[in-house]
Order: sequence, then structure tokens, then C-alpha cells
Amino acid sequence: MSTESPAPEPPAPSTAVLLEFLFRLGRAYLACGEQTAKVEKLLRSIASAYGMRKSRVVAFPTAVFISLHDSSGERVTLAESQPQMLRLDQMADVYALGEEALSAKLDPLDGLKRLAAIRRQKARFGPLGHVAGHAILTVGLALVLMPTPTNLAAAAVLGLIVGLIKLFNRGRTMLSVPLPVIAATVVSSLVFLAIRRGIPVDPLHALVPPLVTFLPGGMLTLGMLELAYGDMVSGSSRLIAGFVQLVLLAFGLAIGAIFTGYVPADLVHSAGGYYGLVLWAPWGGVLVFGLGVYLHFSAPRNSFQWMMLVLLLAFAAQRLASGFFSSELSGFFGMLVATPLGYLIQYRFRGPPAAVTFFPAFWLLVPGALGLLSVTRMLSDRAAGIDGLITVVYVITSIALGTLVGASLYRWVSENLVALRTRVQGFR
Repeated sequence: MSTESPAPEPPAPSTAVLLEFLFRLGRAYLACGEQTAKVEKLLRSIASAYGMRKSRVVAFPTAVFISLHDSSGERVTLAESQPQMLRLDQMADVYALGEEALSAKLDPLDGLKRLAAIRRQKARFGPLGHVAGHAILTVGLALVLMPTPTNLAAAAVLGLIVGLIKLFNRGRTMLSVPLPVIAATVVSSLVFLAIRRGIPVDPLHALVPPLVTFLPGGMLTLGMLELAYGDMVSGSSRLIAGFVQLVLLAFGLAIGAIFTGYVPADLVHSAGGYYGLVLWAPWGGVLVFGLGVYLHFSAPRNSFQWMMLVLLLAFAAQRLASGFFSSELSGFFGMLVATPLGYLIQYRFRGPPAAVTFFPAFWLLVPGALGLLSVTRMLSDRAAGIDGLITVVYVITSIALGTLVGASLYRWVSENLVALRTRVQGFR
């Protein structure tokens, strides 16, 4: 009787190749906006899956340090990571690649090639979708903030212009640092030129929607979240970087006002009332905003309905909570809904990664918008600006805690469901 020999196991990957793959994958996770503590855990788990039992990983927002042990000794890589955010479709591909690596089903050499391909891949909707999506999400946010006809028209025009500026800057890393200042200066100049010509635009609300993609709300919230986990270096560095981004945006707004003959105090002047206000406008704004995010950030296929579900439920939770609690605390309940729902969609319904679905909720809740208005007010009224920044701290903290508690809630429910299912099978 002949017996079939077992299939040979695939050869163990080279330590040098695995080390390079782990570094580049870690850098990709950081470009997805992932927490540094989770990046460290993921990379250690992948190293263990490939037989490296002794591995050390230290991740910072702009650097990754990895050490692996093999039969010949210790291999170490220390390299910086460019602080460049990926699009939503690229994020989905990175997380799918990481899932394969966690089960050691992926050859690290092939993984390196796929990571390079992910970096090079073009946006799904091309330049037209990039620019049009930015204009659409700007209009959506204007519907949420102040849905007057003039403000909506201004949002469409300014969103289109900023989208073109971002398209021109694509691939030009030299201009990435001054780009927020340039965009804010252009937006501020056009808004105050419109006011000078008698167009009733409210600068306080017209300035924020076109710049929403530059607002560091997610960075500030992630920094606060990492501080809550005890990661002081990464958390504090993200908070400082986010605050500097706000200051640069406010500086650009002030420059634009001065160019057109105004003073920074005019940035907080209200030029018109809430005429044409309708009750459905904020909810329609959420849908329009979600469509704009889907196009501008090139969301992956089969993610639109999941993004809309998370956005609508998070916005509903925030609005409902604001009726019972202060507006500073309402963000907690929005992210308390968005975070576990994102993980539920990813792991239970095989949808897109959680980052793809609940990151847009960060941008919708816009803690950075409050911060921008506060820093802008500080240019003319320091007391009001400082009070506003204190409010921003409360908002960011509430959203970070909502994210933290939401993730813990999902983990607790999942573990208990698994335990319950095991008991039921045992009784059978």
C-alpha cells in the first residue's frame, strides 16, 4: 500500500528579506494613520508567524525600529518613515496584505513587490474624481455647518479650487509643507474679495469647509488616543504636529485677509444670517460629504454603502447626544458608535477595513475645525482664542475616549460571543 508523502513546507524566508518587508509594511501601516502601539503588535505577530520568535519592534509616527534574531545572530533595521497618508483604496490593500502576512501565506519578497505596487497605483477615479470629490465633500460640510445658498455656492467654488491645488501638488513632496498655508491664503483672499464686492458670505463658516482635508482632526485625536495608551513620545509628537498644522492654516487665513485689505479680526466677522435653512440639510450634507470622500480619497470597491452607514449612525449619535449633553461630549458618542461598527463591518461582514469606514467620521466630526476657529480668533482676541482651544481639548479627548471605549466594547462583545458559542457547542 502506497502512502502519499506530505507536501513539502515552503522554505523559510531570508531574514534580510523579512526584515525589509516588515519595515516597509510598518511604514505603510503608519501611512494609513494606524496607532504606533498597534503597528508594533502587528509586526511582532507577523515576525512570529514566519518563525522569528525573538523580535523587537519600536514604532514612531515617522520611524520604525525592528530587530530580528536568527541562527546567525541579531539583524536590526533603523529607518525613517515619510509622514505621507495613503488613499482609502491603498489602505484597504495594505490591510489585506497584512492579513495574509499574519497567517504566513505570503512570500515576503512578493509582499515587497505588492507594497511597491500599492504605492504606485493610481486613484480609482482619476484626476477628475479627485477634484470633483473635493468640491462635493466641501459642499457637504457646508450643508452641515451653515446651509445658506451663498455659502453653498462659495463652498463649491472654493472646494474646486483647493482640489486643483492639491492635484497640482500630487507627487511634489517639496510643496507638501507649505501647501496648507498656500491653500488657506487662496481661500481667505477669495472669500474677502467676495465680501468686498458685497456678496453675503459668512467668513467664519466659508473658510473651514474648503480646508477640511487639511484639518488635523484625526492627527490630534490619534495623538490623544496614544497618550491614553501611555505612548507619550508618539502621542505628544502627533499633538504638537497637529497644533502646528492649525497655526499654519490660521497664518494663511490671516495673510489672505491682509492681502485684500482686511485685518485678522475680520476672520470672525459674520456676514449673513441663516436664511434658507432647512431641517434636512445636515442629513443631506452627511450624504453629500460621504460621496465626496468616496471620490476624493478613492475609496475601495464595495465600500460606499458601509461608509455611508457609519457616517449616518455616527452623526445621528452625535446629534442625539448633543441634545442631552454638551457639544464637547457629543463626539464621544459619535465615535462610540463608529468605532465598533467599523470593526463589525470588517470582521463580521467581510467589508472594507475599519480605517476606511470610520476615518471619514473623524473628518465629519471635525475637531480640527473647532481648533482652526479658535486659533483664528486668537489672532484678534487672545482670551477667546485660548478659551476655544480649551474647548478643542475637551472635544478631542471625548472623541479619543469614544474611539478607545468603542474598540474595547467590540473586543469584549466578540470575546464573549466566541465563549458563548463554544459553550453551546460543548452542550451539543
